[in-house]
Amino acid sequence: MLSYITIPTELVQTFKALSCQNRLQILAWLEDPVKHFPPQRDGDLVKDGVCVVFIAEKLDVAQPTATKHLQELARAELVISTRKAGWTFYKRNEEVIKRLIAA
Repeated sequence: MLSYITIPTELVQTFKALSCQNRLQILAWLEDPVKHFPPQRDGDLVKDGVCVVFIAEKLDVAQPTATKHLQELARAELVISTRKAGWTFYKRNEEVIKRLIAA
């Protein structure tokens, strides 16, 4: 007989988000957005986050694909999204990432 452990839903979301190389790469780039992305017209890379368009270009995927990756990270609360000037910007949620690392 198999026994299963119960994993909290939020951890399942986190593990799912971290199971993809593209999402791990996004998190790595967002750790130092100034190093990895060009300046933006409508948002500050550090304060507001990185526009999904730049993330899609760097990942070499279509914008809807990048958006799906970022939404998965957002569901796990690993990134925070901000709407500004008609665009969506993403930055790391350092508080959640620090708690995850500590766990």
